[in-house]
Amino acid sequence: MKNKLLILICALAAQAAWAQKTTITVAAFPAVDDIVKAALPEWQKKNPNVEVKVVGREYADHHTAMTTALATSTGLPDIMTVEYGYLGRFSQSGGLEDLDKAPYNAAELTKRIVAFAVAQGRTSTHGQTALPTDIGPGAMFYRTDVLQKAKVTESELTQSWDSFVQSGQKIKKASGAYLVAHARDVKDIVIRTGIPEGEGVYFDAQGKSVIETSPRFKKGFEMAQKIRAEGLDAKINAWSNEWGESLKRGTVTVQMMGAWLGGHLQNWLAPNTAGLWRSTVLPERVATSWGGTFYAIPKNAKNKELAWDLVKHLTLNRQQQQMAFEKFNAFPALLEAQSGPFFEQPVAFLGGQKARVEWKTTASQIKPTQVFKNDSVAEEIVNAELDLVLNKNKPIDQALKDAHRLVQRRASR
Repeated sequence: MKNKLLILICALAAQAAWAQKTTITVAAFPAVDDIVKAALPEWQKKNPNVEVKVVGREYADHHTAMTTALATSTGLPDIMTVEYGYLGRFSQSGGLEDLDKAPYNAAELTKRIVAFAVAQGRTSTHGQTALPTDIGPGAMFYRTDVLQKAKVTESELTQSWDSFVQSGQKIKKASGAYLVAHARDVKDIVIRTGIPEGEGVYFDAQGKSVIETSPRFKKGFEMAQKIRAEGLDAKINAWSNEWGESLKRGTVTVQMMGAWLGGHLQNWLAPNTAGLWRSTVLPERVATSWGGTFYAIPKNAKNKELAWDLVKHLTLNRQQQQMAFEKFNAFPALLEAQSGPFFEQPVAFLGGQKARVEWKTTASQIKPTQVFKNDSVAEEIVNAELDLVLNKNKPIDQALKDAHRLVQRRASR
């Protein structure tokens, strides 16, 4: 009888404890969902009565679901993961908490994070809407075997954009390999060069398009046109099957992206090419960011206090940030996490190169720029006009004028 009573008491106690558990939801995309899951055991030591539900969706599906959730205020998570490309749209929605305000008071905390990424998560109208967790220092990955065959040096690739194109000509002649996957890749880097502080890629501080007036765009279109005219791009889009094959086979020599591409090449894009790749700076030593991940708390989230505590653990805990880098190639936004033995270790996939040190240097040189609600729309329009230049010989000045007009029209709606 005593044993039955004891069992009953224990069962009731367990039910009571479970009833007191709080569930918070984190919405994420690959591989951020895995990073969050890996962080939970340590965080739950301090929060044993909190269950964390991680809702993982594919990249596009996740951002579509979050767009709908913000528009309708239904199905909102407690923590929303946002990739840089969607940041302007989400930040300007008015549906995210300003983390600079009480009870968050993030202004002091953000001094510990790289300034350019903090600036990307802040807007003039809605404050600090998101905290960065990882960043993408721009890097150029190239095939050493192709360069050796063409007798081209790394410094020739990086010295200037003209030297970059000349290198491509040598490579094409000696090996048949293309310099880049798509001429658009070059335009994407050039238009992100020399952006005045307080402005964005496509808009000035007042939200007006700079596409027609900024020399960045004219130079970017001219360089892309030159690449296409010389037959130096394979005319294939990033993330397509053809693109993946070109990286595996060495039919494309160079890919400029965030430093995180090294992990993708190693883990799933081209794992059998270990030792054939190296990483270096972008041409003319351009320091720019390529992507990055942010955490935001919706205004209508149900468990904001717990959500904020978990966001702080994910973004401001040195051990957590370093774990995410070591296991998932998520380059840390937290400054104090950008040091230690791991940064000095040779990267076997990159032929023993100590590439992380260079990525850190690039990150320290990136200037803060702003994001805007219509960045993704502007990008689509600019790319469509570039396609007309590349494929239909549309004059560059007219293409930029038309892009500017279309972007202004969309932005003023």
